[in-house]
Amino acid sequence: MVYEIAGLKVLFKNKYKFTNAYCEKYLAEDQNSYDLVAEATDEEFEEEKKQSPIKNDGYIENICLYRSLCLRLPDFDRFLLHASIVEKDGVAYAFLGKSGAGKSTHSRLWLKYIDGARILNGDKPIIFYDGKEFIAYGTPWNGKEGMGYNGSAKLKALCFIEQAKENKIERLTTSEVATRVFTQLLLPSDEKNAAKTLELVDKFITNIPAFVLKCDISEEAAKLSYRELSKAENF
Repeated sequence: MVYEIAGLKVLFKNKYKFTNAYCEKYLAEDQNSYDLVAEATDEEFEEEKKQSPIKNDGYIENICLYRSLCLRLPDFDRFLLHASIVEKDGVAYAFLGKSGAGKSTHSRLWLKYIDGARILNGDKPIIFYDGKEFIAYGTPWNGKEGMGYNGSAKLKALCFIEQAKENKIERLTTSEVATRVFTQLLLPSDEKNAAKTLELVDKFITNIPAFVLKCDISEEAAKLSYRELSKAENF
């Protein structure tokens, strides 16, 4: 089946029905053309199964298919970013951090305290560079809580989350952003696509304002981050 994901028409060559149900909201009307093919080799499937032995085969294949898609994204000026994307008034904000840092929790605070905020993707959005701006896209792969929708928005700012007892936000330099952001990417192993990803990410960290938010779980934390991120401009 062909699906429209991040502005691309993707043919998934899947054996199991799991992916059909998982991606049903992204099904393309036109099933006769596509931009790229994603499939899971037997070797990739078996290796992934070793990592997640309790998961069913459809789930395992689905992970492999998304990885196959993401490794091809640099050809189309796109890359996978491990982040929670919140959209408000057509503008997207990316929350990043180590596992357990609280990016999903902070995103939910926006839903509760920032009027009109919506989660575009809770875990694995795709970022597209159109030559002028970076666009965040929702994908079917939106985290264990399944928070997200099929849409897109211009990316305004990045915010790295760290847990703290007091709320404080600081602007990061480009070099500081580079140190943090590379742990949140899927970097292709082949030289061509790895180089293109690095080229895209260099533009990304140069053009998108980035902050670190040290915060608790409170209304104050959400409103502080919204106030600073929404008015952020490039250096």
